[in-house]
Amino acid sequence: MAADSVSDNAQQAARTAEGSRIFQLLARAGYATNGLLHILIGAIAIGVARGAGGGSADQSGALGQLSDTPGGVIALWVAVFALTALGLWYLVQAFLEPTPDPKRKWAHRAVLIGKGAVFLFIAGTAFTFARGASSSSSETASDSTAMLLTIPGGVVLLVVAGLGVVVIGGVFVFRGASHRFTDGITVPRGPAGTVVVILGSVGYIAEGIALAAVGILFTVAAFTLDPEKATGMDGALKSLAELPFGVAILVMVGAGLIAYGLYCLARARLARL
Repeated sequence: MAADSVSDNAQQAARTAEGSRIFQLLARAGYATNGLLHILIGAIAIGVARGAGGGSADQSGALGQLSDTPGGVIALWVAVFALTALGLWYLVQAFLEPTPDPKRKWAHRAVLIGKGAVFLFIAGTAFTFARGASSSSSETASDSTAMLLTIPGGVVLLVVAGLGVVVIGGVFVFRGASHRFTDGITVPRGPAGTVVVILGSVGYIAEGIALAAVGILFTVAAFTLDPEKATGMDGALKSLAELPFGVAILVMVGAGLIAYGLYCLARARLARL
């Protein structure tokens, strides 16, 4: 009975948080921040394709660029709070998952927890930059891979993780091609709705390709026992340039990530919270 009471109280607290207007506004700001970061990542990727350098084509590179702009520190602190709120929002949604089917319930709950963890991780990276320090997602990915390869069964775990990221990338591509992403937003009528759907479709497909490339690099790192192969989003995008017609592919993926960022900006307003 006591356990049930604690569970009921926790659910009530979660529902109170979910209904908070401030919490919802911060979560929407999180979508907008995620959109801005993707626009910056896409621009960096296009710069790399054109041979103009541009830094790391990942969240750390985007946050680094943001920190160098006038008022960048303030923007970074806003990003910290907004991304933290969005991460917590997904965790609250996972806790309140209403699906009656236990299998679907836990699968969907795992997805929501995963999304929440990703946004909390990005918020942590933003916090590092806001404090005046720096962080490299590529080095973090390589270091984590090296540590994983030293433990028993680490190679298997890395292969499973890599293939899992490839699958997630495939899900993104599917959602973009099938327009399933519109289930979570209120699509405007008329031309505005058409633009939002096009941006979302192109953006989801580009994000899926980028994630699949990340997963492939993790899998390659596992089979070659070389943690330097696992360089996260930055290495994955730059590896696309080494493919036949790679420069054109990287430009298109970069443009697609910008489209995804613009969609996220629209999602900040249109998301069903």
